[in-house]
Amino acid sequence: MAHYLKIRRPYILRCEVRDKNYELIEHTADIGIKVKARDLNRLFRNAALAMFDIIAEKRPVARASEKSVEIKQEADNLEELFINWLNELLSLSSTKELIFTDFQIDKLDKNNLQATIFGSDIKNYKVNVEVKAATYHELKIEDTGSGWQAQVIFDV
Repeated sequence: MAHYLKIRRPYILRCEVRDKNYELIEHTADIGIKVKARDLNRLFRNAALAMFDIIAEKRPVARASEKSVEIKQEADNLEELFINWLNELLSLSSTKELIFTDFQIDKLDKNNLQATIFGSDIKNYKVNVEVKAATYHELKIEDTGSGWQAQVIFDV
């Protein structure tokens, strides 16, 4: 199993994930992100991309095989669905030893999510941070009128 580096300092940094912006937000002991998207599907996708961008960076590999996994989630509300989604991705990443790099949201409403996720072997990556869980602490999900934005804190 890989060894992980824990980040324990506050900082703010703008990053780009596949032409999708997210911002790391200042937090004393953990890592937080603000994610924006033009619709709810892209918000869930961008949050997942940002989380795995924080976790690991790809090493140069000749040709890595990609695996797909189907996910179905149900929740009482949008906030619970969002946290369940991110934590399910973390759990699957750990148990299957994969880093997920693409997320196809097939169905999404405020209580249900169905998606196909794609990843490759964790050995093809340099793991930077162990994200233990997405938390409800300071969680915000809002429709801004021109799109959606979310803020989530990750326990590291």
